Amino acid sequence: MKGQEWYQADDVAEEYDSKRFSRGGRLIDSREKEAVLDAISPVEGKSVLEVACGTGRFTVMLAERGADIVGLDISGPMLQQGRTKAQAAGVDDHVEFMRGDAARLPFPDDHFDVVMAMRFFHLADTPASFLAELRRVSKEQVVFDTFNRFSTRSLYNWALPMGSRLYSRWEIDRLLDGANLELASDEHDFVLPYGFYRKIPNSLATAFRSLDTAVGKSPVGDSLASVSYWDARV
Repeated sequence: MKGQEWYQADDVAEEYDSKRFSRGGRLIDSREKEAVLDAISPVEGKSVLEVACGTGRFTVMLAERGADIVGLDISGPMLQQGRTKAQAAGVDDHVEFMRGDAARLPFPDDHFDVVMAMRFFHLADTPASFLAELRRVSKEQVVFDTFNRFSTRSLYNWALPMGSRLYSRWEIDRLLDGANLELASDEHDFVLPYGFYRKIPNSLATAFRSLDTAVGKSPVGDSLASVSYWDARV
């Protein structure tokens, strides 16, 4: 996995949310959570595994809506941030945070209703084996996102500290087929890439987001989108 040492540093975990989801990044956080809820709802009563849960943005959100959820991540400091969030939200009795490797999930086959991984596949060295492992422990649904090869994301990809793997639609279809998953639905968004929004104030980002959304709803919107959300079924 790319950038493991960087990702597991204490100071990275402490500043992760503020650097990525403040300013214009608030729009990213809101849209990602919307995409997760679109795919998983109704949430209440479902058993969920979130792989690469980071600081628990989605983990806590889903627990607040009634899911019994396990958040797994390789970074101890990230997991501690998640535990703090869960306790502050009063949902720590619905959440378990575990340190573990996405390549060898410590669960039996068909253990969870839903398995999800957000902000994960752009760092995956062996995406086919990772997706197969997500599929193995899910009995119903696998939800994940990817950054798109033929989009504005490619223009600044080289500048990211960890780099990112970009995917074409053909590659996604091949991954799903290899993992014996069937695509139920997909959403495509952000003609302007995430990095752009993180660099500008929220008020300015809102104006750009309106334009971005208008282009995204046009006939060419999906082909220009920099990020895709995939809802696959077992």
